[in-house]
Amino acid sequence: MTSPLKPAQVKPKSKLANQTLDDIVYCHIFDAILEQRLPPNTKLNEEVLSDIFDVSRTMVRRALLRLSLEQVVVIRPNRGAIVAAPTVEEAKQIFKAREIMELAITELAVEHATAEQIKQVRQLVADELNAFEKGDFGSGIRLSGEFHLQLAVMANNTPLFNFQRSLVSQTSLLIAQYEVGNHINCSLDEHTGLLDAIEAGDKDKALSLMQEHLNHIRSKLNLDGEPVSKDLHVVFSSFNNKHTGKAKSNKG
Repeated sequence: MTSPLKPAQVKPKSKLANQTLDDIVYCHIFDAILEQRLPPNTKLNEEVLSDIFDVSRTMVRRALLRLSLEQVVVIRPNRGAIVAAPTVEEAKQIFKAREIMELAITELAVEHATAEQIKQVRQLVADELNAFEKGDFGSGIRLSGEFHLQLAVMANNTPLFNFQRSLVSQTSLLIAQYEVGNHINCSLDEHTGLLDAIEAGDKDKALSLMQEHLNHIRSKLNLDGEPVSKDLHVVFSSFNNKHTGKAKSNKG
């Protein structure tokens, strides 16, 4: 079975020429969830999003439906959509699924990863470190999630990649909802160690390091944490500023 996955598909911020309007809205919301700029329980008002992205509510609705299928958005009949807020029990289930998925992906990545893929992911880890060093925690968190999506690309298994995409974004919600303390990048050396083991073809070591990495992520969660809420205009302010700048430029 040949996988259609390309590295660019791992990064929602990399917009493709043939993307539709709902693709663009979907990518921006997905990024905002990965970067934890959209916390659990945030109301995703169709009218507000339509105004922010300058698209029809139909396009927004399509994007939200796609996100609901990935279980990171909940569409409530007659009450609109919100960012999912997993319960403690759901959090446990998500982590169990993530554990099974990550170990399967790691095993396949050891078998199928190419030298070029290893090189690309090392650059991604370097970008992750740079983001955290600059205090750009949102980008650092997103890049950390993309690291795990890149491992799924290495595994060369399309169904696993699709499942992983949903689980990574759901885990980001759990971290936003339940993580203790400030965002601190504790996973960089773990990511590098994982890459080293995959590149060396050491399956046992790679699986052991992945298990330790997942345990580390889970250990930072306080399941008594409370979600917060943010204004959609603030979350997507960078898009609005860029869009407004273009409009003014065109008028000039």
